[in-house]
Amino acid sequence: MLDWKDKYSIGVELIDEQHKHLFEIGNKAVKLLKNDFYIDKYDKIIEIIQELCEYTEFHFKAEEGYMLKIGSKQYESQKIEHDAFIKKINSVDLNKIDNDQQKYLEDLLAFVFNWIIEHILQKDKLIKEN
Repeated sequence: MLDWKDKYSIGVELIDEQHKHLFEIGNKAVKLLKNDFYIDKYDKIIEIIQELCEYTEFHFKAEEGYMLKIGSKQYESQKIEHDAFIKKINSVDLNKIDNDQQKYLEDLLAFVFNWIIEHILQKDKLIKEN
């Protein structure tokens, strides 16, 4: 599980709340990973990936809109990173999921959590500094 910590806050309530929701989506995947009730987790994995894609696109548009509104110098570099993240999430190979669901979900979680934390701490924290 990934717990929200104050150090992840960038000081913009709207963006912080959206980041918290991204953590919640990731934590749904963690719960699924640990849940032995489902033998075949394929449909649940697809649901989580779809939710992650849709919410991430929504969040990035809101964040980019905020950056434009305040004239952030970080806009272009953020947009490039956001687009790359969306491309990565949208490039999910459904065959790989079905071959080894547990491993795929573990790898996806590692990527998403690492990216989100690194991005928040290294990039999003700079938004208000401009």
